Amino acid sequence: MINKVVQNADEAIRDIQDGAVLMLGGFGLCGIPENSIAALLKKGTKGLTCISNNAGVDDFGIGLLLQTRQVKKMISSYVGENAEFERQLLSGELEVELIPQGTLAERIRAGGAGIPAFFTPAGVGTEVAEGKETREFNGKVYLMELGLRADFSLVKAWKGDTAGNLIYKGTARNFNPMMAAAGKITIAEVEELVPAGELDPNMIHTPGIYVQRIFQGSNYEKRIEQRTVRG
Repeated sequence: MINKVVQNADEAIRDIQDGAVLMLGGFGLCGIPENSIAALLKKGTKGLTCISNNAGVDDFGIGLLLQTRQVKKMISSYVGENAEFERQLLSGELEVELIPQGTLAERIRAGGAGIPAFFTPAGVGTEVAEGKETREFNGKVYLMELGLRADFSLVKAWKGDTAGNLIYKGTARNFNPMMAAAGKITIAEVEELVPAGELDPNMIHTPGIYVQRIFQGSNYEKRIEQRTVRG
């Protein structure tokens, strides 16, 4: 087994250069690669295109990279929890491609599966369809959408081994598995790192073949965007 372990987040993201296209796992603040984002913030890498369901909140997650103007373009499906993201979008400071959430998920999955394009009914007759090819199948109009790939995918898992096999926990699974497959280089940070062979093969969500670097993260805040409790 190839040992894919790197020492920390700084070493893992060492060759992410200005202008790179990144995929960042997570849904809201659940399952985001906190340590890798912090390392990018410290490194000061700029001109980034970030593919993520959303951009976290103003002071956490990708929101931190937006504050420091390190992000040139966001490819996302939701902006509602991040006021700075919304401000930069409306002011024209940030390039934004908004995609229906299911279409975003499928574009990423298609990219990882080597599928260059597919047809979907989502977005037909809206701004989403502008400039895109349409075809009719069985009397219904569909849009052609392209698969998405990234220079680097940054994902977060609950547990991983030295060969890069990953297990996600609960809803933190979200976009992480499909993004892990769609990056030219996939960097995984995990809460627990174990020797190869210790994970039950039947429980593995992302096979190590998709992962090039892995490290054990630390100091996870695991914030909750909106905490709702009974009165």
